[in-house]
Amino acid sequence: MSISGLDGGLGGLARRSTALSRSCSAENPTGAKGAGGMATEGTGARAASLLGRGWKVSPSIEIAPGETATLADIAGPGTIRHIWCTTAPHQAWRGSILRMYWEGEEAPAVEVPLGDFFCNGWNAFSQVSSVPVAANPNGGFNSYWPMPFRQGARITLENLRAEAITLYYQVDYELAEHAESDAERSWFHAQWRRSHPVPRGEVHTLLDGVTGAGHYVGTYLAWGVNDPGWWGEGEVKFYLDGDDEFPTICGTGTEDYFGGAWNFDVPGQGYTAFTTPYLGLNQILRPDGLYASQQRFGMYRWHIPDPIRFAEDLRVTVQSLGIGPGNHNGLRHRYRPTSDDIASTALFYLDAPGPSEGRPRTPDLLTLEVD
Repeated sequence: MSISGLDGGLGGLARRSTALSRSCSAENPTGAKGAGGMATEGTGARAASLLGRGWKVSPSIEIAPGETATLADIAGPGTIRHIWCTTAPHQAWRGSILRMYWEGEEAPAVEVPLGDFFCNGWNAFSQVSSVPVAANPNGGFNSYWPMPFRQGARITLENLRAEAITLYYQVDYELAEHAESDAERSWFHAQWRRSHPVPRGEVHTLLDGVTGAGHYVGTYLAWGVNDPGWWGEGEVKFYLDGDDEFPTICGTGTEDYFGGAWNFDVPGQGYTAFTTPYLGLNQILRPDGLYASQQRFGMYRWHIPDPIRFAEDLRVTVQSLGIGPGNHNGLRHRYRPTSDDIASTALFYLDAPGPSEGRPRTPDLLTLEVD
């Protein structure tokens, strides 16, 4: 499918369409026409008791421990255009799993911790100002990735925590036939993996076993540093269409892939965060000398103007690699394999609604843990 509409341009905004606008939320769980704000019970019922029906009676839902809530169950054809949500508490960001299913598939095409999907993988808020993802104070998460479907779409959130989650959400979508041919059709996918830590001398795998034709559109990394010194020398590699030992696309370093340079280190101020339309180092968590003992970072790169296209299969890796100091220890300045904690979210469009056989195992709460 074409993703040219993600460029933020306004050129086609005046063009009329026969698409029908709909939205699923706690105020209208089914998205049905004329059915919003009808609740008589809900999380806001006590606050609205003097105002009555139609006055914010059901602005959110409670998700009990171990429960999975359905946020949208839509009959197509259509396209999800925008997702907004926020939670209480923020610890739910790594303690809940967001899933998306297309065309009645039993296995999810998207299976990612809630916070990581919105570039906030450390249970601590970080501003993101990009084209497809915005995270705004204090924990307002927005996605503008277009998610087309033909027969149906279903979105769920599973609470893995021992405490309940309060979730406010809205899923905005259009109902309309799709103009592209069968050969052009593709579905949105996202996978999460964590190496905790990366075995020293090995690489972290973002994607493996993805088969079919499609295009890779985005990376988010939550990177925890376990070694002293500079940590981001590792190359990001894309193995396309049968590549074996060596990739077709090989970057020059981690900070280079995310659009920075020279260790993200501005003289006099050190690591410097930035957030731009297509890439950023949006989060820097510094040690506090007590319990937050290690440096942690969040960074994103959206391949929107430059999608990475594949016709048969795709594998993506990043090296856990830093710089070893020289001179004073008798060794020369050199690259040094590290053993860092790397969690990745990889986003891509594929010519099938369900996941490939290479889909990773669903993470449990211990695998997700960051606190």
